[in-house]
Amino acid sequence: MKETTEATPEAVGTAGAARAAGAAGGERPVPAPAEAPAAARTVPAPGALAAKVRTLAPSMTRSMQRVAEAVAGDPAGSAALTVTGLAERTGTSEATVVRTARLLGYPGYRDLRLALAALAAEQAAGHAPAVTADIAVDDPLPAVVAKLAQEEAQCLADTAAALDTAQLEAAVAALAGARRIDVYGIGASHLVGQDLVQKLLRIGLIAHAPADPHLAVTNAVQLRAGDVAVAITHSGRTTDVIEPLRVAFEHGATTLAITGRPDGEITQYADHVLTTSSARESELRPAAMSSRTSQLLVVDCLFIGVAQQTYETAAPALSASYEALAHRHAPRPPR
Repeated sequence: MKETTEATPEAVGTAGAARAAGAAGGERPVPAPAEAPAAARTVPAPGALAAKVRTLAPSMTRSMQRVAEAVAGDPAGSAALTVTGLAERTGTSEATVVRTARLLGYPGYRDLRLALAALAAEQAAGHAPAVTADIAVDDPLPAVVAKLAQEEAQCLADTAAALDTAQLEAAVAALAGARRIDVYGIGASHLVGQDLVQKLLRIGLIAHAPADPHLAVTNAVQLRAGDVAVAITHSGRTTDVIEPLRVAFEHGATTLAITGRPDGEITQYADHVLTTSSARESELRPAAMSSRTSQLLVVDCLFIGVAQQTYETAAPALSASYEALAHRHAPRPPR
């Protein structure tokens, strides 16, 4: 039997809307996840469809996953189906098909069908993305290198395809004008946060990445309007990252989340959400490896964007940092 009702799991930048609503009423309520208007989306290119499915599938309901897997697995066959036909093939409802299309970034099913037809043509021409294999325990090292390189490249391509440039531009603008920036992350995500902080420091911005979760919360208490808090968590549900972002959000700071789960709890406290992707997890390749790769790409995009917007002050600050460290990189005296 087909289903008739289903909740939409997407939550992208939901805290921003709540901030505006709360300002009118004198409060800042925590928002419920809600789907972004289709008109505000950037329709992904056909070749990005598979990347969108890989990135967003974990945040979908099971019935939406069936639709997404069907269109990604058989673009040509799915493009030939009406919305009713695809609903019947996947055992879902027409409403579920339309919601899945919108979650993938398309205004409606008609636009998704056009993208599927274009993707099928690309695949027929031999331009389909390569399918990578898992790393086996007995793989020779050259094979491991080749597989990792292919997975990393696919991970970067997926992240670029999934990244909402409107959200990215808003995040860059917030960072460029920030009085103070706090960055929260645990484990591998903390290392990514440190990378962002050292980059921002070198162009003259005040940034911190507290390693202790308690210190992160006490720092967040000091943030106000004009400050920015950045949370990095692939799962979107790391308590030690959610807590300081929540505190920063409640104290009026602009909040950003870099996460692989756009439906994660972290997005409830994020004004702007930057979605990352990751390669498939396997026994010898934990999610932290691929999530780090995609997070670093987002960090680099943020840094370059901020450096562009603050170039008049960033360039001299960067030069000064180079000069301050120059003596540590002096050439060795001749023998």
